[in-house]
Amino acid sequence: MNDQKKTKLSRRDFVAKSAVTLGGISILPSTVIAGLGHKAPSDKLNIAGVGVGGRGLSVLNAMNKENIVGLCDVDWHYSEKAFKTYPKAKRYKDFRKMLDEMKDIDAVMVATPDHTHALVAATAMMMGKHVYVEKPLTLSVSEARVLTNMAKEYKVATQMGNQGNSGEGVRSICEWIWSGKIGEVKEVKAWTNRPIWPQGLERPKGTPQPPSTLDWDLFLGPAKYRPYNPIYTPWNWRAWWDFGTGALGDMGCHILDPVVQALRLKYATSVEASSTQLNTESAPLASTIHFEFPKREKFGKVKMPELKVTWTDGGILPERPAEMLESERFDPSGGVIFEGTKGKIVCGCYGKNPMLLPSSEMDKFKRPKQTLRRIDQGHYMDWVRACKEDPSSRVEASSNFENAGPLTEMVLMGNLGLRLQSLKKKLLWDGDNMRFTNISDSEQIKVVTSDHFEVVNGHPIFDTKYATQNALEAAAGYVKPKYRKGWEIKPFA
Repeated sequence: MNDQKKTKLSRRDFVAKSAVTLGGISILPSTVIAGLGHKAPSDKLNIAGVGVGGRGLSVLNAMNKENIVGLCDVDWHYSEKAFKTYPKAKRYKDFRKMLDEMKDIDAVMVATPDHTHALVAATAMMMGKHVYVEKPLTLSVSEARVLTNMAKEYKVATQMGNQGNSGEGVRSICEWIWSGKIGEVKEVKAWTNRPIWPQGLERPKGTPQPPSTLDWDLFLGPAKYRPYNPIYTPWNWRAWWDFGTGALGDMGCHILDPVVQALRLKYATSVEASSTQLNTESAPLASTIHFEFPKREKFGKVKMPELKVTWTDGGILPERPAEMLESERFDPSGGVIFEGTKGKIVCGCYGKNPMLLPSSEMDKFKRPKQTLRRIDQGHYMDWVRACKEDPSSRVEASSNFENAGPLTEMVLMGNLGLRLQSLKKKLLWDGDNMRFTNISDSEQIKVVTSDHFEVVNGHPIFDTKYATQNALEAAAGYVKPKYRKGWEIKPFA
């Protein structure tokens, strides 16, 4: 099918049609499997993928016992392998056109760049489709809040793609902490080796033509228009604020997940950040971010006091605990140290291989009773299972949006601290209202726009240019970015 021609379906028409579709599946006939919106010849889901050129194909392959019926990607060269893997699936470049034309889709897998996660997921949920969304859930804090609320409203099965969430390591950490093994946790240190892609970049000056296989306007989606450059896509979009969320966004939902779960976290009360040079276009090469959380209610056998969480990226590691042996090493790709009043736990990326410190404690450690559901079928198929269950009795997938939304908000709040770091102070956060409370009307942020250096006759010549902006206006724009004209959608208005 040739989808090179742009669809003429307007947003108003599309949402109107979505509303009709929603009305059509609000009451399911008895012949329909619970959770599915059509009469299926088997108990298989009809799944469509949006963003199938990279990570999306791996996710679909983990669900390939279901019916993969639709494939959507703005770059038909990058997604060629997916088309060959699922030759019977219908192909599209515009997800709106796919959702409008394919009436038998039950569930949508979203693995686009971060800036279109919310748009695709919200549109699918309004049409009654279950959604699986790669991490981070969204580009902005406000989008994460909206998706969390929409999942409740439309009663669809949801899952974020932080697969370690369904693993044994995260569950063990939770149960060890809740049993009181390391006492009250008052400080946590987390790290990652990301970015492993270029960051700290200025906007390129060249304006080459996009390849014929790429629809550049559809790639931009709700983001502000900018000329095409191959540095943006595929894959390197993570570096750019308009498209991605940097090292923290890429790995925070993996690494900080056991922290949020085990310590029962919701909204932070403050953030303070510093980094290598920050510019207006791209996330920095390395950063340190401090979060503070309020006291929470006692859970299990342990109290939940005020908490400090420190995140480092760019390969910056925390100080080695004195309890670690010389032969023991941090997971270089990322991990967490939980510091309690009675002991410490260290784990690797995705919550893997948790260990008490000193490690000799593991030999005599009597594991507490398992209290969390174990997920034998894995992260992906656990979502598939939830999709097929009736909403009134559904066991939600492990990283459903009620859990994934607040985790994503924490991660993205860290990026707010980074982008506002020129204020040089601890920023106080009102989580309920998604705003900072100690930025005055007159404060300005100052961010590098370009930075060039050369040596002339043995003398260093610096040429650094800056942009200034009202801090309150900048913060509001980061929390709730405006969508490009033609891409507006009611949930994010």
